[in-house]
Amino acid sequence: MLTQTVSLYRNAYGGLSRSTWWLALVMLINRSGTMVVPFMTIYMTQHIGVSISKAGFVMSLFGSGAVIGALIGGRLTDRLGSYYIQITTLVGGGIMFIVLGQMRTYVSICICTFLLAFINEAFRPANSVAVAHYSKEENRTRSYSLNRLAINLGWAVGGGLGGLIASYNYELLFWVDGLTNLSGAVLLYFVLAPSRNVATEVKIKKEKIAGKTAYQDSNYMIFIFLLFLFAMCFFQLFTTIPVFYKEQFHLTIFFIGMVMTLNGLIISLFEMITIFKLEGRRPLLHFISLGVVLVGIAYLMLNAPVSNKEALAIIIMLLFTFGEILSMPFMNSYFISRTLPHNRGQYAALFTVAWASAQAIGPFIGGLIAENYGYDILWFGVAGVCVLIALLYRLLHKKNDIHSLT
Repeated sequence: MLTQTVSLYRNAYGGLSRSTWWLALVMLINRSGTMVVPFMTIYMTQHIGVSISKAGFVMSLFGSGAVIGALIGGRLTDRLGSYYIQITTLVGGGIMFIVLGQMRTYVSICICTFLLAFINEAFRPANSVAVAHYSKEENRTRSYSLNRLAINLGWAVGGGLGGLIASYNYELLFWVDGLTNLSGAVLLYFVLAPSRNVATEVKIKKEKIAGKTAYQDSNYMIFIFLLFLFAMCFFQLFTTIPVFYKEQFHLTIFFIGMVMTLNGLIISLFEMITIFKLEGRRPLLHFISLGVVLVGIAYLMLNAPVSNKEALAIIIMLLFTFGEILSMPFMNSYFISRTLPHNRGQYAALFTVAWASAQAIGPFIGGLIAENYGYDILWFGVAGVCVLIALLYRLLHKKNDIHSLT
């Protein structure tokens, strides 16, 4: 049994290119330093001394910068290549984190926050394109899963370290965040620079190539809209649900934290082997719709009349996590399946914008519904939206052309 398990994990992680592994390591370093954003509101209110509404406006600026940065980053990726955009944004983001930590006036913080988000999010489309570039069609979903693993581990490390550093010195938080960005850029240069790695693209495309843009791809635009709706639902997991667990389930902060940690732990242990078993067996939208349904069921169970709330919270997190495992890696593969090498950045930009916009809007809408209509209505509503999204993904699968069916 042990031998079979070891073999399964070896096969799941095997066959990926060395460049894919290097790229995941760069992402791990980069995300391990993502410490400032989760503590930005506390920093603004407690250390800069502004109101919660002004702190909220700063975070809105961060969201706006992220959306614009993703759109421009995707376009530049198509023109210049993913490597050049990644290393530029890592260096620029590292510098901006350090600069932001030195700002003391509200206006200067607003300007620097917008610029930081603009540069930081321009990295994401380029990184998504790079994953596709270094992978093969038969292992593309696993390559994205490896990148997701690096992101999840990085967030876990960054969140923990960020709390410790912030309790000691907030300004140090900005320095550490900036230096990890710069460290990621240094590693990227040494392992994936075109002069050091033959797998890295070096061609800068200046000619205009005929073909559909992402905006002319109606199936993809439908997919992006449904992704935006799903992401707004999904982000309730990390914003509204913890408050619900505290207020309605009367769970301890420690237990809520442990339940949230369970998400990253399961993804780290099981996502790669799950994708290894499923990749290529059914159309991508089949797995996506199934994952979205599981997330919907998880939200529905929040209203279940069960006395053992601790056990219910664990079961709900298991449903959330396996819904995430089934849906998100295949979402990456779906958008790549519709691209050509010269327009991948544009497709990746819209993909990034959908997530960034949902992260900014979803928690706010969820909070409004909970406050004005109650949690029961919120969870029934979110579950219903998830089921509807899953049905629409199934319909999208039926109308897909041969280019998108992989």
